[in-house]
Amino acid sequence: MMLDQLIDPVPTWLRIKPMIKTKLIKRLRQCVIVLGASLGMNVFTNIAVAEMPYVEFPSIDGGILETAEWRGKPYLVVNTASRCGFTGQYSAMQELYDKYRDKGFRLLAVPSDDFNQELNTDAEVKDFCELNYDLDMPMTSRLSIRGSKAHPFYREVKSQSGFVPLWNFSKVLIGADGKLLGTWGPLTKPMSPKITKLIEAALSESF
Repeated sequence: MMLDQLIDPVPTWLRIKPMIKTKLIKRLRQCVIVLGASLGMNVFTNIAVAEMPYVEFPSIDGGILETAEWRGKPYLVVNTASRCGFTGQYSAMQELYDKYRDKGFRLLAVPSDDFNQELNTDAEVKDFCELNYDLDMPMTSRLSIRGSKAHPFYREVKSQSGFVPLWNFSKVLIGADGKLLGTWGPLTKPMSPKITKLIEAALSESF
């Protein structure tokens, strides 16, 4: 038996190569971020966050919603669904929008059927929201928010933070400087202090 085997009895085939170990740590780190966010926590590490690129969303009313028009203002993006146990959060979303809209805050609802809980057409979604929640916040057409067909906004969020919505009514907050401020899962309500404190701080820096 070799001397190094006596000192280190772990077989060579069980030892993790440095490159593989680094990849595993990186992957584990991403999983912690995503899992924490899906449970309603705002989880960030020392990941370098760059300014989010301006993107366009198709509006449910027709035309285009451009994030470039919100330059210098914070905005919250929420993926929504009409047949979800969290659909009642629409009321709190409207409350949040009403509270800060005059100061420049924007809130964007993104209907998605990625979890098989959205109505079949944009017209049905729009009618449902107007009848049941009297919403007047900006809303997109039905979009994909995860996977290969995810909208560019969500692809960029994933690239920067590792965050991917694991259910409806996950939340992404962009600051007045255009950088990602926080991500939360559906358990964190729109009017939660975790969100409003960041919005207020961002509004104080808006221009």
